[in-house]
Formats: sequence, C-alpha cells, structure tokens
Amino acid sequence: MTEVPLMCHAHSLAGGIEGIGVTITRRTTGEVTVTYRVFGETCAFEIPARSALHRIDGLWKNTCFELFIGNFEDENYLEYNFSPSRQWAAYQFAGYRSDMAALETNAPNIKVAQDADSLTLIATIALPDTWQARSLRAGISAVMATKSGDISYWAVAHPPGKPDFHHKDCFAVQLEARSAA
Repeated sequence: MTEVPLMCHAHSLAGGIEGIGVTITRRTTGEVTVTYRVFGETCAFEIPARSALHRIDGLWKNTCFELFIGNFEDENYLEYNFSPSRQWAAYQFAGYRSDMAALETNAPNIKVAQDADSLTLIATIALPDTWQARSLRAGISAVMATKSGDISYWAVAHPPGKPDFHHKDCFAVQLEARSAA
C-alpha cells in the first residue's frame, strides 16, 4: 500500500512535527502491519523510555500510535494502541464508544527506531479469526506529546469538532483483501 499522510487536527499545534506518514498491509496470514514515520525535531517529542513489551491501559494520554479496524457489516470495531516504549493495548467495541472490553490477543510485534529528525514505529498484529475474512476499514491515528506539554492529534481524516478517533469518519483507509505479500 502507498504511504498515506496523517493530518494534524485543526485544534492542535504540530509541535515541531513536520509530518507523519503511514503504510498498512494486510497479509494472507491474518496479520496486519502498520508503519508510522514521524518527521521533525524528535528532541522536542515526549517519547517514553523503551521498556519490555507489555500490555497497559491509558497509552493515549501520551505519545501513542493508534489503529482502529472496523467493517462494513456492523458497528463492531477494534482499537490497538502502540507506544514507542513498546507498551501496547487492544480493545474491542460493540458500537461507537460502547461496550468496550479488552481484546484477547497475542502481543503485537513492535519495532522502534529514532534519529535526530525521525521516529519510526512498526507494529504487526494478528487479527482475530472472525475478522480475517471480512471487508475492513482502518482508522490510523497518532497522539503526539511534546516536552513543552502540548499534545497534537493526527489522523488520516478527522470528523468535525474535537478530535475523536473512534468516529466512523476516521475509518478512511480500506484494507484490501488479504494479499500474498
């Protein structure tokens, strides 16, 4: 898939971020790989220290990359959060912000690389079996915190009003049928 740009929400300041590009690939194995590339002055970002890969709630309160996956058949959707620390979270929803539950899943594979002007996070998740044959749409987003305390909200698409990554308008990327790639 081609890299898609994330847009900074109109009510957010970019905070030294020049841009965020994302690629996403759905594989025949049922895995989805998403690569986030943040360009800008990384010394200005609040990037959590690297830790052991483990599950934790509340990642969206700091620098965090998010992936929402929904379908065309009903209102169910999944939410995955990935931190540059390698902490992660996964949830399932029965409808818009309703009936949230922890998604029982294996830990994603998370790789992180950083230099003076870029931060890259690559996460690979295994979709639940019942989601593998569905037509899917993805909402790809990022929460970026700066050392000065500012937080910006980035997504492929934003609904009107305040940032809301759960809104169906954010599910703007079609995940192609599973590829042999």
